[in-house]
Amino acid sequence: MREGERSGSAAVGIGPRSRVRVRVPATSANLGPGFDTLGMALSLFNYFDVELAPEGCWIEAAGEAAERVPLDSDNLVVRAAQAVWEQAGMPPTGWRVRVQAQIPFGRGLGSSASAIVGGAVAANVLAGEPLGVADLLRVAADLEGHADNVTPALVGGFTVVVQGDASGSGGRRDIRWVRLPAKGVIAVVAVPELQLPTHVSRRMLPQQVSLQDAVFNMSRACLLVAGLATGDTQVVAAAMDDRLHQPYRAAVVPGFTQVVDAARGAGALGAVLSGAGPAVLALAAEGAPVERIGEAMAGAFTAAGVRARWLALSLDDVGAQVETPDGFRAVGGSRCP
Repeated sequence: MREGERSGSAAVGIGPRSRVRVRVPATSANLGPGFDTLGMALSLFNYFDVELAPEGCWIEAAGEAAERVPLDSDNLVVRAAQAVWEQAGMPPTGWRVRVQAQIPFGRGLGSSASAIVGGAVAANVLAGEPLGVADLLRVAADLEGHADNVTPALVGGFTVVVQGDASGSGGRRDIRWVRLPAKGVIAVVAVPELQLPTHVSRRMLPQQVSLQDAVFNMSRACLLVAGLATGDTQVVAAAMDDRLHQPYRAAVVPGFTQVVDAARGAGALGAVLSGAGPAVLALAAEGAPVERIGEAMAGAFTAAGVRARWLALSLDDVGAQVETPDGFRAVGGSRCP
């Protein structure tokens, strides 16, 4: 086993019966004003090799934060795979999982969403693909607790998602979504060397907000969708402010305001917390000085006492993919059924 790898076993069984490899992109949710609604897939990937086994589970992890990956049935890949397997009415099985991670863990770039989507898609393929995109998305959102990351992780692109209990569904989660193009922009992400679990970040948020702040966010979320869909970067630049979550979460992200200011000052259209943070996502027009933006953002984190690295990422238009003899094939579609 190579350095940086670790593995564990919850049971010992004979060899696996079949196998699938799934690739899932990183994601950034909220995008400023679109709290729990907007998200986009980014060109950074986790890979999941999943096999059926007679019983139990065996998990091996390598790459980003391999030491943090649970090596038992609490692993999100296994939990998602088992949920899909049971929903498909398949007989009991065990799991063998190998994770090759590129997505930073606990930074707001959808590492948990990638694991959930990877496990769900893998199990669906091994079961003969009885579940469609809508069913997979419901399973993933139930495990994640919200759909703004798992939607772009599954279907790719820039997504708008609305969720709630479906009428007459007996409590079944109803998810409506659409995937849109995000024209003319690239992403620059500053990743600080600190972790902020989503459940901790959510505790910072108020239970009620003012009508004024709600209207402020609604208007900018709508404007951001229009700007990204049409490629109007001036509109995008005017639409990335937020009053519902970032002012509260900023208290636990050292240097957040300075990082945002540094990104804009270096040529970005705007910058926001990526998901619950602590990573900060800047959007820039194609052709913008990416290196200058990234260095400015990382430097602002450093000035606040936190080491950081930066990544320049394109948007991923495909989402989760399954490896075939002819290469990877996409799983998702362009809109909800």
